[in-house]
Amino acid sequence: MTEPDAVARQNPLLAGWTGAFELPPFATIGPEHFRPAFDTALAAHRAELDAVAADPVAPSFANTIEALERSGRALDRVSNVFFVLTGAETGDALEAVERDISPLLARHSNAMYLDRALYARIASLYQSRAALGLSPEQARVLDRYHTRFVRAGGALDKPAQDRLAAINERLATLGTQFSQNVLADEKAYALILDEADLDGLPDFARDAARAAAEERGLPGKYAITLARSSCEGFIQFSSRRDLREKVFQAWIKRGENGGATDNRPLVAEMVALRAERAKLLGYKTFADYRLADQMAKTPQAARKLLDEVWGRARTKAIVDRDALQKLIADEGGNFALAAWDWRYYAEKLRKAQYDLDEAEIKPYFQLDKMIDAAFETAQRLFGLRFAPVDLPLYHPDARAWEVKDAAGGHVGLFVGDYFARGSKHSGAWMTLLRDQEKLAGNVRPIILNVCNFSKPAGGEPALLSFDDARTLFHEFGHALHGLMSDVTYPLLAGTSVASDFVELPSQLYEHWLEVPEILQKYAVHAHTGKPMPKALLDRMLATRTYGQAFAIVEYTSSALVDLDIHAVQEPGTLDIDVFERKALDAIRMPAEITMRHRLPHFQHLFSGGGYAAAYYSYLWSEVLDADAFEAFAEAGNAFDPETAKRLRDFIYSAGNLRDPGEAYIAFRGRLPAVDALLKKRGIADAVPA
Repeated sequence: MTEPDAVARQNPLLAGWTGAFELPPFATIGPEHFRPAFDTALAAHRAELDAVAADPVAPSFANTIEALERSGRALDRVSNVFFVLTGAETGDALEAVERDISPLLARHSNAMYLDRALYARIASLYQSRAALGLSPEQARVLDRYHTRFVRAGGALDKPAQDRLAAINERLATLGTQFSQNVLADEKAYALILDEADLDGLPDFARDAARAAAEERGLPGKYAITLARSSCEGFIQFSSRRDLREKVFQAWIKRGENGGATDNRPLVAEMVALRAERAKLLGYKTFADYRLADQMAKTPQAARKLLDEVWGRARTKAIVDRDALQKLIADEGGNFALAAWDWRYYAEKLRKAQYDLDEAEIKPYFQLDKMIDAAFETAQRLFGLRFAPVDLPLYHPDARAWEVKDAAGGHVGLFVGDYFARGSKHSGAWMTLLRDQEKLAGNVRPIILNVCNFSKPAGGEPALLSFDDARTLFHEFGHALHGLMSDVTYPLLAGTSVASDFVELPSQLYEHWLEVPEILQKYAVHAHTGKPMPKALLDRMLATRTYGQAFAIVEYTSSALVDLDIHAVQEPGTLDIDVFERKALDAIRMPAEITMRHRLPHFQHLFSGGGYAAAYYSYLWSEVLDADAFEAFAEAGNAFDPETAKRLRDFIYSAGNLRDPGEAYIAFRGRLPAVDALLKKRGIADAVPA
């Protein structure tokens, strides 16, 4: 037996996975297995790349592009398992491996994209592409490989490549440290309360706080954590203004508390390194570099949309602020509205204006029922069916469903991991253990949704806010984008699309949560089992634009600051606090609202950087999704079969087969207009100041 074979036999990450759906054997995988598995898989991939680069036969699509697509399978398997666990079930040992492996992965990526022999083969094919007789999908794969290598520095001279490699490796290290610092701050905080401190909290919030305390070994107490569903719920309902302020300050100060977990110097260094990288690649700023390969194309185009929405939303938010301040005065309050007051008084005002409050709605939004609602929507739109399967996963809270098409054929495996815990990073995301492809046979995907909803006390149903339910539908839209992928080449599969297009399938899917026939069937009371009364449903839907100005200001300020900081040509050593304050002053940010993500904990930008200079993408995609759902409205049926087929063929199953603009036109017949977004958000009539 050869030595590599012996390693593979002993390491569950490298051995063949023979269980159901070829899932990783999570029960036998330990942190100690990852570093040797990575070392073996990295070496194997490097050997595969070297073989392609040194092939004495003239470059062809098969011996270069397809060979690259077939390479790195072991590395993909190990990486996918690793990053699922470091996101959803991490610990000190895994975090140590993550710190070690991040620069190694960056070094490996550099070696691939800066390999001059590999780039020469790809460039040769790209230059003669018209004569190669490629299918449209093959032409798209070749184009994307050429673009990737050029944008990674494949065409640069050796000194520039060496500097680029050093920058990339350092950025990988900093991104890992940034993410772990945020998680450390979140894990370190819990506000422990007694019964007397819970004034204003509805039963579901008390139950969640009691369960969080019990998890910490504090029976009889209540804990408010920095999971968004915990702290935002507390700020929304607690009548204790002093405690609301404590929780709010802890939430917004993640990553800037001084000491070992302070992210401000990391942000400054990352911004400077990104600016330097952009210049090496021929761009004026990192924002210019980042958006050149997106649907928006330029920072100016993204900024134009943000500015239009910002002006309208700010005007409406000022009106809302004054209404909340009046409510405080009417109640005899002698203080100015602060950021930790907004949600509390907005909830009061909603109740007064619409005879509706969150506590009345929440019992109707059970987690299991909302999962069923998301599944039925997929069945009615796309013919998909979801059957629960009992599988050994990485945590007892995670559960799985086999996905089949209308004919009973296997589509993929879907895993849902919905509850917050200390071993999980905050937020909500879609990820995968295996992507769809046909190059290596009919490879079916394994897709995960990871969320952070409050876990109920034993025996109680898990209840969601309406926003939580929207998050569930959003992430499930991403999951469908991965599950329904129908391409040949892995590079184009699933969500491997431009970042300002990738949110279209997820944000569009949110619309079906509000379709009355879905709500009438699945919004049923957790204790009585009765559906939400039509009068309550109508009142709830009537409030769909309530509070939207606040939400837009929270989000858009973050997107504008993101563009601003990545548009600095010579960042030097930025004072992050000063930069953030000046950027917000420049757009006249209302003092009573904070950014949804402040720079020291803005993981979209600095934990891997997937949305760096691209956080605008959510709004850009919202223009698309609002316009796209209008197609169903125009058809007179939220489940119109013909419209759903176009949606499946050109959006959900198409991966990156086409340029995003072409894909949208293929579905809709034209590019979108912003009007549907302004109407959806309730700011169409607001006049920018």
